[in-house]
Amino acid sequence: MKKIQVLGTGCAKCTKLAESVTKIANELSLEYELEKVSDINEIIKYGVMMTPGLVIDGEVKASGRVPKDEELKSMLSGNTVGG
Repeated sequence: MKKIQVLGTGCAKCTKLAESVTKIANELSLEYELEKVSDINEIIKYGVMMTPGLVIDGEVKASGRVPKDEELKSMLSGNTVGG
């Protein structure tokens, strides 16, 4: 099971990222747990200075932006994405 964390204080982009991740994970039929992390101290522990942040299985995959659906598919399926 994948552990997916959306780091953010509840801004529109944070909400959009959580919705996008949920949509893509369901499309991929993944078993996952989605956690929204809004505590600023927890967010900083990941080294994320700009929200939203996306953490998959403990690894920061994106910060300061909402990745496009195709990029999320690659991240969630375990494929690496350049850039």
